[in-house]
Amino acid sequence: MTRIHSFVAGGLAAAAALLAMPLQAAQADAYPCKTLTLVSPYPPGGTTDILARLVAPGMSSELGTTVIVDNKGGASSNIGTEFVARAAADGCTALLGNNTGVVINRNLYPLRLDPVKALAPVGEVASVPLLLYVNAGVPARSVAELVALARQAPGKYSYASGGSGSPQHLAGELLKIDREIDLLHLPYRGQGPALTDVLSGQVPIAFETTTALLPHLASGRVRVLATTAPKRVDGLPDVPTMKEAGVDNFVIENWYGVFVPSPTPPALVQRLNAALVKTLKSPAVAAKLREMGSADVSGSTEAFKRFVDRETPYWTSVVKRSGAKVD
Repeated sequence: MTRIHSFVAGGLAAAAALLAMPLQAAQADAYPCKTLTLVSPYPPGGTTDILARLVAPGMSSELGTTVIVDNKGGASSNIGTEFVARAAADGCTALLGNNTGVVINRNLYPLRLDPVKALAPVGEVASVPLLLYVNAGVPARSVAELVALARQAPGKYSYASGGSGSPQHLAGELLKIDREIDLLHLPYRGQGPALTDVLSGQVPIAFETTTALLPHLASGRVRVLATTAPKRVDGLPDVPTMKEAGVDNFVIENWYGVFVPSPTPPALVQRLNAALVKTLKSPAVAAKLREMGSADVSGSTEAFKRFVDRETPYWTSVVKRSGAKVD
């Protein structure tokens, strides 16, 4: 009886252990946060916010946890960027950042920390060109005609941007220097508000990403004059590049990516990267990114880090060349 009892007891224990193994594996694989907050450091309506809301559902599904988008706009994305950099390095807070907040602003603002050092790259999300556009009431249908208008009335025309130091701001300053024209820069708290005022005619000129502007072209309220892409945008085959419009050395693209506080454990960073890459490769998200004019930029964390390392000195040189200052 004792031997039989021992055998049965041992069998039950083994069975219990086997049943517990899937549960233990599931617990080991569970993402450590019930909620992952993906911070967009701009108000709603701009490209960063659009991209954050595009990838959040897929990342939520891949990680098996809730991903919420939290808009923390202000100071040309510095507020939201610093918030994430100072957050706990536990994988529960991430940034949908861009070149403005990560590698440009460090050349313009007296920041309390350096985003390049304080943030760890997870993966790139998109890279989109800018479009030079005007309100439909502006009597210019080409870059040359816009330059002629500005020269006829120095200081009369202004251009909007999502904040001092943004690629849109730098593009405007480069255009002023290259064409020797006088335009007034009007910085906003994000590209969404800037776009709204150009659509309404409050501001006549701006540069904007394809992501944010394309949905508004059918309205007839704005007119695109050129793209800063190295070649024509597939969705806008009739729009010339800035080079074709007579402005050489004018290739600017906005890039966006996910970042976490730099002390975040590498295993969590890799897990976030895997979820992001799968999300970007999903047919619906990939199709939407192509519509926005973005190339396929999904890749490893290491590749994105190398890219950010190359972009850092590049944008330092662009800031110096443009002569841009904080307005």
